[in-house]
Amino acid sequence: MKGVVLAGGLGTRLYPLTYTTNKHLLPIYDQPMIFYPIRTLVKAGIKSVMVVVSGPHSGQFIQILKNGKELGLEHLEYGYQENPMGGLADALKVAEDFADDESVTLILGDNTTDADVSKEIASFEKGSIMFLKKVSDPERFGVPIFDRKEKQKIVGIVEKPKKPPSQYVSTGLYVFDSRCFNIAKGLKPSKRGQLEIVDVQDYYIKEGTMKWYELKGYWHDVGTFDSLLEANKYWASKSLNH
Repeated sequence: MKGVVLAGGLGTRLYPLTYTTNKHLLPIYDQPMIFYPIRTLVKAGIKSVMVVVSGPHSGQFIQILKNGKELGLEHLEYGYQENPMGGLADALKVAEDFADDESVTLILGDNTTDADVSKEIASFEKGSIMFLKKVSDPERFGVPIFDRKEKQKIVGIVEKPKKPPSQYVSTGLYVFDSRCFNIAKGLKPSKRGQLEIVDVQDYYIKEGTMKWYELKGYWHDVGTFDSLLEANKYWASKSLNH
């Protein structure tokens, strides 16, 4: 199992903070944001990781992450997404050669969680996994649609719905078998002009090989000023109380 951290984009919702640096290098208490998703992968037993970057501040990642040894990685590579607005599935394609026909655990670079997903990843064989979390504002996220009869079965995903079909949301932590790259390469851009990770997931949903688990513990994505403040508060409190 290889790990892929998606840390591209322009972080426009965090202007002016992101005029001079990539969003994923902003501090969450005493560490750069990018440290958190990498540590999630390391905790899960994944020691070979690619960080996919894009945009004008891409070179800064090397200064901060170096060769990854300080974070517990055995191997760290960098991939470059040429179009920072190309979408998550476009960024995933960058990691195809790195994955080398292995399955991948994909995590968004603004994902801060203290969850341990090592058991779920160790037992993975084929298909895909999505990790979900119950939140109070699901309309901000991708929300799974559950089968009316088989309550544990996901039959679809709807992006940022005005009337969410459940309180569960996709956390931005996924597992895919090696077929995900060919699936991504066959996608057409959405109305937003992007290759959407939801469309990759939809392939596995239709195939019947999509599993899901609830993420235990704290989780917060960081894309707005309010969520940046919330994440800083949590990780500062956790650090000071230990």
